[in-house]
Amino acid sequence: MKPGTRVIIAELNNKTGKSAAEQINQEFGPGVCTFIQTDVGDERSVANLVRLALQGLGKVDAVINNATIAPFGAVKDKPIQDWDASYRVNLRGPVLLAQALLPAMLQRNSGVFVCVSSVGGAYMGAYESFKTAQVELARTLAAELEGTGVIAFTIGPGIVPTATAQAGIAQIAPLYGKTTAEFFEMYKEHFLSVEAAGAGFAAAVALAPRFRGMEIGSIQALIAAEIDIPQVSQDAGTVSLSREAKEQALSLCREVKSTLGKEHAGWKQRSLFERQWMLRDFKQSAGMAVEDALQELDKLEELLQGEDPSGLAPFRKTVEQVGRYFQHYAELAQSGIKDAQKRQEYLGIIRGWQETAEKLAKMLQ
Repeated sequence: MKPGTRVIIAELNNKTGKSAAEQINQEFGPGVCTFIQTDVGDERSVANLVRLALQGLGKVDAVINNATIAPFGAVKDKPIQDWDASYRVNLRGPVLLAQALLPAMLQRNSGVFVCVSSVGGAYMGAYESFKTAQVELARTLAAELEGTGVIAFTIGPGIVPTATAQAGIAQIAPLYGKTTAEFFEMYKEHFLSVEAAGAGFAAAVALAPRFRGMEIGSIQALIAAEIDIPQVSQDAGTVSLSREAKEQALSLCREVKSTLGKEHAGWKQRSLFERQWMLRDFKQSAGMAVEDALQELDKLEELLQGEDPSGLAPFRKTVEQVGRYFQHYAELAQSGIKDAQKRQEYLGIIRGWQETAEKLAKMLQ
């Protein structure tokens, strides 16, 4: 932790909040962390949190909206009261904190506001609907804050064995016909330890300008910060390719990079408004800036050119993100080109780009 850093834990449960603050103070020194009992869904409680935070610290530089409740179960079975409670914590809370803290950040022209998303699936609707809404909240804020020193983005921790996650998975695993262990195995590629996920959150805040307006994961933040991630999976970074497969992957990588590079160069020739819209659209659909994607593809190409490439697995996410953008681009073309023949021809080209990215991503598994 950077010297001089101060942390406030806003938690409703008094015992949990005090325990977490004590643990941080034991590790980093007395007075580093303060617990303020807070109900993030209550306006008066949030106002009290902000008042006490400003009294003790003078300003708030970064907010991480990690408060959550997770009512799991089938949509048809969850009482509306569970949906209301989830909305109150998982969406109303972040909005109240944004309204309470962004004005001062804008006045200083400095600050970071982070929303927290999650990996979802069936039987998680009452939870995921509002966690997904946080993604849209952060994107909206990023657009409203463009041109300022205040940054908003979204980060997902991945599958982390917190008490909340373990309790929730114990409920929904049987609905999938699986044990809790088998359910975790399904999502092992997203698995992180609590410590690694927390480090990813810290890295994301430290590198906030790189992630403005994006939806990222803790793994992506750790990679960007060049922090080792031994917990990701047993085979992470150990992709082994035959010589023939390596040559094929190299060819596919160059094709994906060339396609994206040409598109990016074309955007630079557009008007300022169109260029900014295209860059923002790429970031929102791919989850990363186009410049970062091209840089990652450069690194992947360099590894594939080596005699014994290793560390390929982390680049699969980047390739998947580029492929996701190509899919989004095809959807735009579907509704944006009036001439049927031209539309089909262009869609064929874009889908070829998408297929190339998908082939490359599969080779990096």
